[in-house]
Amino acid sequence: MSDGTPLPPLAHSASANTLVGSAYVKLRHDIIHGKLPPGSRLRVEHLKDDYGVGAGTLREALALLVSDALVVAHGQRGFHVTPISLQDFRDITENRVLLETEALRQSIALGDDDWESAVLAAFHRLGKAEQRLASDPEARFEEWEQRNREFHRELIRACPSRWMHHFLGILYQQAERYRRLTVTRKPIARDLHDEHQGILDATLARDADRACALLASHIRLTYDAVARLPPELFTPSA
Repeated sequence: MSDGTPLPPLAHSASANTLVGSAYVKLRHDIIHGKLPPGSRLRVEHLKDDYGVGAGTLREALALLVSDALVVAHGQRGFHVTPISLQDFRDITENRVLLETEALRQSIALGDDDWESAVLAAFHRLGKAEQRLASDPEARFEEWEQRNREFHRELIRACPSRWMHHFLGILYQQAERYRRLTVTRKPIARDLHDEHQGILDATLARDADRACALLASHIRLTYDAVARLPPELFTPSA
């Protein structure tokens, strides 16, 4: 059980109400959406005008993105958007499967009626977002992404390991650029609602083996979809 010692915050929790937080949120959005492509150089002297902040503020925002692993710092060469690759995403995927299925197994063993209610509510909100996503994947991705994150988070909420939650938060965040490519480009046919429904049903039935198997398959299908994307998407531009 947790000893109450706070874990280091994930950078994406930065407040958008500060200058640094606002610049961070805008930069992160442009990286996730590909406006700032993988591998591209982030020139502070150019970007500070684009984002309406000073050079110092922009560097602080970029430092947060470095801690997110969405940006890399190359010493005298400055900042670059982290490249994406199949090797990287396989590593993210397999570690997420390892941790998230164990967290789900523990949640199923320990979760109470309130936990079940929270999972059901998150699934309902996700279902609504999935319907809207189908009509306009580009415009509705961020709403869907938030609801999808909430559903996966509620599934494992009853797991008592704070470190497992922390590491899974990092892995889920690292997968976002890849997940967006599969949701908006649809390289393979899949029914996300049906996949989530199966995980939900097995979870509420307290069938841990089936729930974990379905969750693992669900996570790995996103890797399979990424593997079908055009290879030039994974070529860094710098």
